[in-house]
Amino acid sequence: MSEQREVDPEVERVKGELADLQAFASIAAEFRDPEAKQSIGLRFQKTAERLGDRTAVFFEDQEYSWRQLDTLANRFAHALAAVGVRRGDAVSILMENRIEFIAALLGVAKLGAVSAMLNIQLKPKALLHCYNLVNSKWCLFGGEMTQALDAVRSEMAEGTRCFFVADRDASVVPDWATDLGKIVGESSAKQIPVTKEIAQGEACFYLFTSGTTGMPKMAMVSHQRSLSLSAATGKLSMKSSELDRIYMTLPLYHGVGLGVGFCSTLITGASIILRRKFSARDFLKDVRDYKATTFVYIGELCRYVMSQPCLDDDADNPLRVIAGNGLRPDIWMEFKARFGIERVGEFYGASEGNVALLNVLNKDNTIGTPMGEMALVEYDVDNDAIQHDGNGRCIVVKEGEPGLMIGRIIQGNAFEGYTDKQATEKKIIRDAFELGDSWFNSGDLLKEVDVGFTDGLKHYQFVDRVGDTFRWKSENVATCEVGEVINGFAQVDLSNVYGVKIPGTEGRAGMAAIKLVDGFDSLDLEAFSAYVCSHLSHYARPVFLRVKSDIDITGSFKLVKGELRDQGYDPERVSDPLYVLAPGGERYETLTESMYQVIAGGQARY
Repeated sequence: MSEQREVDPEVERVKGELADLQAFASIAAEFRDPEAKQSIGLRFQKTAERLGDRTAVFFEDQEYSWRQLDTLANRFAHALAAVGVRRGDAVSILMENRIEFIAALLGVAKLGAVSAMLNIQLKPKALLHCYNLVNSKWCLFGGEMTQALDAVRSEMAEGTRCFFVADRDASVVPDWATDLGKIVGESSAKQIPVTKEIAQGEACFYLFTSGTTGMPKMAMVSHQRSLSLSAATGKLSMKSSELDRIYMTLPLYHGVGLGVGFCSTLITGASIILRRKFSARDFLKDVRDYKATTFVYIGELCRYVMSQPCLDDDADNPLRVIAGNGLRPDIWMEFKARFGIERVGEFYGASEGNVALLNVLNKDNTIGTPMGEMALVEYDVDNDAIQHDGNGRCIVVKEGEPGLMIGRIIQGNAFEGYTDKQATEKKIIRDAFELGDSWFNSGDLLKEVDVGFTDGLKHYQFVDRVGDTFRWKSENVATCEVGEVINGFAQVDLSNVYGVKIPGTEGRAGMAAIKLVDGFDSLDLEAFSAYVCSHLSHYARPVFLRVKSDIDITGSFKLVKGELRDQGYDPERVSDPLYVLAPGGERYETLTESMYQVIAGGQARY
């Protein structure tokens, strides 16, 4: 009788990590050649052929199989070709999350054209700015966006053709638009021959930056970048298969919603549960009703979910994985425990960037390990500038120290950049370490962290955006880390931390805009002061507080800081309640006009 060996869990864990690392390297190699004939459209087509009648998308009371969705995508492609769209052309899409949005972007991809994903949350000025950046002759808009488009169409480029895509209501086609649905309904369902000819290095999407400090910029995303990130997140971070169902409430115009939420399903065959908009109240009900196994998040969505009343059976749900970016350490472990999550597929990346980091080994509180060559270099936060040595070269930070993340630009790891060449050049650091090299400036501070055995692979944590970190009392302060602490106070729903100038001092002092949890009319200054002083070092404590009824967030769920910084703590410019921590004090008090005059006059002795 053979002796049964006891399995060592630690050995099995290490074996699993080694297998994941090998798969990680394999995926990176698969998408290295920009001339390879593979694209979003072709990947979808092959998956549809393989899975046929399996459900591809759940949306409201509809279910579309892979075959049905492929048929609809082909009809969209033929319809667009009939109105003149050709390979390389840009097609703007302005639509809420729904089946037709997916079919439209797939139809564009099958033609080898480029989908410009317009943010439906933009105000008229910003929407017009983004549309004009696209330089497109075709604008596909949902019936639900008729009013928004009508507000700017008189200033759109001459010759623009607007194509109406009906929603499920009885929206009337405006007299200035063409009913694309009618053309689609009369179009062929056959495959598009050019789909097999498209190289993965060609452009697939135009995505827009969040515009937290100015008008959005337009970044080009190739099939290559989209597929490589989608494959890595789908296969490794989420470990998805056709048996999984991905709950996706992020807008399709958002890089995470598009790449992690939708495009990963083209690789893995998982079904997508699509919602028009996120609802914290309906989150758990939807997960249970649709039997979702995966949730695609932006960190703030997780925070909204955590703000819902905690029930004893919250962990009784089918979720096993969450994947996305921006899940902060202050709620990471609590979220996992409350909802019974096994894996967190956190990742880091920018729409225009050339390096992404993925938490493929399921290590807590880390954005993972890089796809592509990167370095962390010393950055002078006070002067907002990269530090250089005596030869004018960048200086790599010491192990464990935060530094500016830069990604090396080489073949197979290109910086695709923006459509604006000048904006692209501003993001490139040349001769960083040697003459002739070039690196992408991410604008983000990261630091290396020890997560145990990874076979020599380094893992990192996000620290802050450059410009969001400020220097006070000769110390560098990361706004997101201060924000995490403040968000931990029971009365605080969300905080936005930034640096402000105080006359007569060096650097910038911290200031926090705070939104209170529903039900609280005012901040308990005594308790909050004690909390801040016990959890934050003296240099990291916000000197000023501003209690707001709401915190502004962009359409891509980023905190808006520009206007808050400009208004500062001036009572003439701020109507919200303002509080101040006096020099050497440990209790916040109302910022009076007389105190403001002392501070503004440089006499406060901070």
